[in-house]
Amino acid sequence: MILLLLIVLPLAGGLLAWLCERFGAAWPRWISLLALAADLALAASLWPGQGGSGEAWIAQAAWPWIPRFGIGLHLGMDGLSLILILLTGFLGIMAVMSSWTEIESRVGLFHFNLLWCLAGVVGVFLALDLFLFFFFWELMLVPMYFIIAIWGHENRVYAALKFFIFTQGSGLLMLVAILALALLNYRATGLLSFDYFDLLGARLEPTAAVWIMLGFFAAFAVKLPAVPLHTWLPDAHTEAPTAGSIILAGLLLKTGAYGLLRFVVPLFPDAAQAFAPVAMALGVAGILYGAILAFAQTDLKRLVAYTSVSHLGFVLVGVFAWNQLALQGAVMQMVAHGISTGALFMLVGALQERIHTRDIGRMGGLWAVAPRMGAIGLFFAIASLGLPGLGNFVGEFLVLLGAFRVNPALTATAAAGLVAAAIYALFLVQRVFHGENGEGWKMADFSFRETAAMAALMAPIVALGFYPQPMFDTAAPALDTLQQYARGEQP
Repeated sequence: MILLLLIVLPLAGGLLAWLCERFGAAWPRWISLLALAADLALAASLWPGQGGSGEAWIAQAAWPWIPRFGIGLHLGMDGLSLILILLTGFLGIMAVMSSWTEIESRVGLFHFNLLWCLAGVVGVFLALDLFLFFFFWELMLVPMYFIIAIWGHENRVYAALKFFIFTQGSGLLMLVAILALALLNYRATGLLSFDYFDLLGARLEPTAAVWIMLGFFAAFAVKLPAVPLHTWLPDAHTEAPTAGSIILAGLLLKTGAYGLLRFVVPLFPDAAQAFAPVAMALGVAGILYGAILAFAQTDLKRLVAYTSVSHLGFVLVGVFAWNQLALQGAVMQMVAHGISTGALFMLVGALQERIHTRDIGRMGGLWAVAPRMGAIGLFFAIASLGLPGLGNFVGEFLVLLGAFRVNPALTATAAAGLVAAAIYALFLVQRVFHGENGEGWKMADFSFRETAAMAALMAPIVALGFYPQPMFDTAAPALDTLQQYARGEQP
């Protein structure tokens, strides 16, 4: 029941926030904050339940839904989904705090969409029925479309439509792949089921397995995003409000990485192994392409958006390297990227709210005006470039270490992305915070609320950099189990 409550809490909180808007704009904000804090606390209460026993599944729950077609409400949490749900609650709170003064119109409706999007994300991380997974996959897209289209910036409608077309189109490919997998498994076994465990080890013709796997891969690669399916991302990030950018970068992109880990390789191990060199090459292309494009941007928000393409290329490489080091690195990179990039979007949103521009050419000398903002910006810039001692470095280093065992040439090429990251990160700090304040900007520094939120984001980045073992211990049983599934074993 506790797993269902993790989804119901943000759904109920979003509805209540919308209904209470009539009593004042503060009500939706506080209701959303409390609902997400309760959800985070509820998820955190399950952490000790793992107890170091090495059991992969912390909790499962199942109810019938459409039994005639083998569809059920099957929810399950392992260490991987627990980590990502904790990240969801944490970044959800940060998104509410970042929108506290930015969102002034239709505040209740905004928080309704925000919380329902987060409920869909939690559902994606918990669903163990493929039809239910697709339901939550679609649920999280519609609210994000409205967040961008209603509360976004100048070209918000174009960006929202582009986001929706890309994600919805690839989602339909995944639906076709899910139906094909279930029907082919039914033909082979006589069991019509969409349950994850029933479809593991499904007997498929090699050609059919490749095509169905590609249907799943397309949906997850668009959401990740992988080059060349990434073109929706810079526009969506640039036009979204700050909270929308935090949820997009920190969570929605992670649902693509989660899908690769949970479904693509375990369900289609042979097809995934044959496709691995192509997928790893796409990941390396994304690392280099995203870094080069980030350096070329004049819009600060687009610069941060392209860094996501680069950093999540490491996740794609790690997943298809498919060994313990690379997988642990991929999970670490997912979490560290979500936190550090979410913080950078909060920084950009705060700057835009104060000086009403994202043009890097008009910035400069802002450290003297807002020293707290400058110091925090420097911290997250060096986190983004992968400075040793911070969580991003641990993730990228482990991915490269694991991938080197599989493909040394691609790994060496991917390592060049670390150099490119240093260039665009230091470019960001130098152009925005140092140099001459040519425009004569005078603005308020981070308030106590904003500084507290940034400190809350800095703490886990440092903790993951110096002591990542608790996260490794939590993820290890789940990753071991996924590797056993891929080998056709039933743990």
